[in-house]
Amino acid sequence: MILDGPQPDGIARAAAALAAGQLVGLPTETVYGLAADAGSDAAVRGIFAAKGRPADHPLIVHVASAAAVETFATEVPAFAQKLIDAFWPGPLTLILPRRPGVADAAAGGHPTIGLRCPAHPVARALLAACAARGVHGLAAPSANRFGRVSPTTAAHVAAEFGSDLLVLDGGACAVGIESTIIDCTRGAPVLLRPGQLARADIERAAGQRLLSKEELSAPGPQAPGTLSAHYAPRAKLRLMDVRELRAALELLGAEGRHIAVWSRAPLRSAASAIVLRRMPGDAAGAARQLFGVLRAFDDAGAQLIWVETPPDDPAWDGVRDRLQRAAASG
Repeated sequence: MILDGPQPDGIARAAAALAAGQLVGLPTETVYGLAADAGSDAAVRGIFAAKGRPADHPLIVHVASAAAVETFATEVPAFAQKLIDAFWPGPLTLILPRRPGVADAAAGGHPTIGLRCPAHPVARALLAACAARGVHGLAAPSANRFGRVSPTTAAHVAAEFGSDLLVLDGGACAVGIESTIIDCTRGAPVLLRPGQLARADIERAAGQRLLSKEELSAPGPQAPGTLSAHYAPRAKLRLMDVRELRAALELLGAEGRHIAVWSRAPLRSAASAIVLRRMPGDAAGAARQLFGVLRAFDDAGAQLIWVETPPDDPAWDGVRDRLQRAAASG
């Protein structure tokens, strides 16, 4: 059931459901989440079951404010606090040492926990209402079947899980791709997953260089959304440069079908059955459209999705990351 998210009655109903151990579809500025009380292992196990997600693959816990961090984490390094001050509420998840015995299921049994304070007004209102009921954090991975395309509207969530799930409609997600994830457990900030935030802005706020996973010899903590194959549509997705796209469309001629193309460059095809859609020329616009476009191509019956490779520019890191993982799932 989809409820009008900004309405107080909808917030109260969702908060009551979460306090009772139920699942709720939650809008955030990044993507919609499938939320449960992070402090209830039984409720969180419901997320893993609904998504078909491995129980050892950790979830992000959403909190109402920085003050709630101490409920879940034992330590906040100085650079992590600077990142909180700069980017919360917002699309940033920090991996921190987990308080023993707290949110075991949400953490997938690992000694670390991913925490985020979302900026979406509906999410913030719901988190505040939950805190008033003694629920101090919501575990909320993306509200889709495990490994598939993330949802950016309430309708996407309902299509995944049916009408029995309570979903707060907060409109289309403003960011459109998942949060940036930074590991804060190794003495320096380590980027685990790019998102909307620019590397330069993160380094400026932290006061030190942002490391990549590849620079460190020892493996770090497990984090959500970092599998090599993820975010995949039903159709097989392939990344191609514009010359490859033009050559492939010309080779197909009028015979092409069940193919959808998303490109920044204007393309033409002699095959009327091929779906051509223009990608925004800016990274933020492409991110907002990305998952909705992939879902629309699936709905149109595409069996192959050809996407123009994003520019080799740091602003496109988040979009490129999602597309490379989606392509690896084929």
